[in-house]
Amino acid sequence: MSPAEGLRGGLRGASRTGLERARPQVSARTSWSLVLLFIILLYQQLATFHHRVYDLRLSYFLSYFVISCHIICHISSFFVIYCHFVSYFLSYFVSKGTRMRSGQDHKAVIWIEGNIASGKTTCLEYFSKTTNIEVCPEPIFRWTNVRGHNLLALMYQDPERWGITLQTYIQLTMLQVHQAPTCAPIRMLERSIYSAKHIFVENLYRSGQMPEVDYAVLCEWFDWITTNMLIPVDLIVYLQTSPETCHERLKLRCREEEKVVSLAHLESIHQLYEDWLIGCRTTLPAPLLVIPADHDLQEMLLQYEEKRGKILGAACS
Repeated sequence: MSPAEGLRGGLRGASRTGLERARPQVSARTSWSLVLLFIILLYQQLATFHHRVYDLRLSYFLSYFVISCHIICHISSFFVIYCHFVSYFLSYFVSKGTRMRSGQDHKAVIWIEGNIASGKTTCLEYFSKTTNIEVCPEPIFRWTNVRGHNLLALMYQDPERWGITLQTYIQLTMLQVHQAPTCAPIRMLERSIYSAKHIFVENLYRSGQMPEVDYAVLCEWFDWITTNMLIPVDLIVYLQTSPETCHERLKLRCREEEKVVSLAHLESIHQLYEDWLIGCRTTLPAPLLVIPADHDLQEMLLQYEEKRGKILGAACS
């Protein structure tokens, strides 16, 4: 039995037990309240018969008191039952929404991180030829076609207007990639929701192209996601590439959206990556493997072959 099933079963059992206990408590309280109310009403009739005003007022007071107590007891009992129902439904959603990564459910996850044109696609293509590895490129096709709108191009044209729109959509799509089910024992992702926040959101904010309120909203979203949702990762591979090399590669591949990307922009992204991964500006969610990636294609393929066992072994350990 998985931990999620155990948690759900335990809370269900607690709910049933609470309901079973609450039912006799309601019946017992009702019976005692009716007996007391009958005695007080009898006392009230005797007081009326003997014209004793003091005793009559006392009987009225006691009647109202017993009725009030009776109502409060019923409310408290129904509140207890309500709490048990809430715990039952919460246990259901927790067991459905939590992905447990233990035992046979564990899938090794590797993030490939690096600057624009650092060689991430080449790395993914090399490992995609390996059996039992699922590679997940960045969902750029979604960012460039949001119901017919090229959001990535709009952001490059006017980052202050479209920065938060693109980064919010990137958070959504990257979260979907992280949470997507897989049958392969190893998943290799191009970038992550962490680099979206620590690199690209930070770059927009620090360069003055994102208002502080937009930055605060994205930070709040990121903090909530990473605190309340499981973002699996076992190894971070950083393709450490100089901004100059990235700039030369950008010129060669000629993607339409990247024509406006300057060397200064690549230098900013590079420095943020160095601060995050090498300078340890924040605690990393997994061990780090740095691969120098300024070399040509053939040399990089040789490096991947040499480090293949280290990458796959570290992820599966």
